[in-house]
Amino acid sequence: MFIYSMVLAKLALGLLCLVLQINLLGKGNLAPSSATDQVQNYVLGGIIGGVIYNDSISVLDFLLVLVAWTMLVLILKYMKATSAPVKSFIDGSPVRIIERGRLNVEECMRHGLLAHDIHLKLRMAGVYFVKDVKRAVLEQNGQLTVIQYGEKNARYPVIVDGQVDDDALEIADKDRIWLDAALREQGYELKDVYIGEYREGALAVYPYERQA
Repeated sequence: MFIYSMVLAKLALGLLCLVLQINLLGKGNLAPSSATDQVQNYVLGGIIGGVIYNDSISVLDFLLVLVAWTMLVLILKYMKATSAPVKSFIDGSPVRIIERGRLNVEECMRHGLLAHDIHLKLRMAGVYFVKDVKRAVLEQNGQLTVIQYGEKNARYPVIVDGQVDDDALEIADKDRIWLDAALREQGYELKDVYIGEYREGALAVYPYERQA
């Protein structure tokens, strides 16, 4: 009976830790948007699954491991949110595979994309010829974002988490000077902006906190 009580206690702690991480990291944590999120889920599952039936690991030891893992995940999340180089190193960066109708075969091969994969992703975006694509970007989650000639708006935010996306600015045919002027006009600084979207020649700003 004691053995089953230990297993039940460990299961309860594992469930509590899972709920805690979901609430601390966001409700979408179990639906990973990056490779790091997926690894976090795998490791947490491995910790819980590998410990609950091991009699040599006490409930206290198990609790300490869960606390340590949660702290590491929170530190990693904070570093990704505050440093663009760290986020790029951990999660990777979007990759241009088509630029102005020219396919970058080297990048496609480096990321394991077959010709069939490229055309399937293009067809899913409603495009049938590479020449019709102004820019196609392979996202970190494996999705392909396609921008065709003649589209008026960029499909990327030009500011994310207080940091400028220079590629998105280039797609929108804008530069840092225009962006700084647009921010000043609305009374914001770059660090104040959670998301900044370019649409129809204007900058829509969504700050971390609403101004009074």
